[in-house]
Amino acid sequence: MKKTLMIGALSLVLLGGAAAGGTALALTQAPHEALVAVRTAVLKQGSSGGEVKEVQRRLKNWGYYSGAVDGVFGAGTKKAVIAFQQKNGLTADGVVGKETYKALGMNDSYNVLAGQGGSGGGQGSSGGGANGYTSSDLYLMAKAIYAEGRGESYTGQVAIGAVIVNRVKSPQFPNTVAGVVYQKGAFTAVDDGQINLEPDETAYNAARDAMNGWDPTYGCLYYYNPAVATSSWIFERQTVTVIGKHVFAI
Repeated sequence: MKKTLMIGALSLVLLGGAAAGGTALALTQAPHEALVAVRTAVLKQGSSGGEVKEVQRRLKNWGYYSGAVDGVFGAGTKKAVIAFQQKNGLTADGVVGKETYKALGMNDSYNVLAGQGGSGGGQGSSGGGANGYTSSDLYLMAKAIYAEGRGESYTGQVAIGAVIVNRVKSPQFPNTVAGVVYQKGAFTAVDDGQINLEPDETAYNAARDAMNGWDPTYGCLYYYNPAVATSSWIFERQTVTVIGKHVFAI
């Protein structure tokens, strides 16, 4: 990762292999298939958190919302939700519950409220699951993994997610998935727009495994592709392991 990268190797990875189709995906199954426990709230004015931010992001992309994607459910967000509900034949109450989640395409959130997965949440702000993650965290991590590592093996994709998880836990970096992914210079995929690609099921599975504690990097905070890395700073990091095209370091 670069220092102009400053976040290091995350911004250097996979411009070649992933974007060009490089290595074929190795759909090796993870050693465990446990899903991340996600706590999803019914959202209404006054709620806050990652779920609210994902609702705002989607509504903004579709032209219903013009405010900041800040995770705070204010009057503007409520107005946008009502407009979306009216357009989709839903009860226009400005509350994001099961049916509105479904219409928004937030399937993890819908499934939790429908009792099909994870643990149900209470009213009000969106809480984290057993590991502190929301379904929007899962979605964003899957997008980062897909954008940065879709040409890598399954283990290599989990490793990218593990670096994100390790950064969230580290006092050296932001303490949220969104903060880590969108930190300036952290991901080439954010800079070049590949972060907006929709992740596949493999990327979702890799994100779940990383969130559930599988760390093929053994605690690494950085990774880079030595074939394209240009910063001398990153080469000074201590190498822990190599997975596919990526060197993982601390």
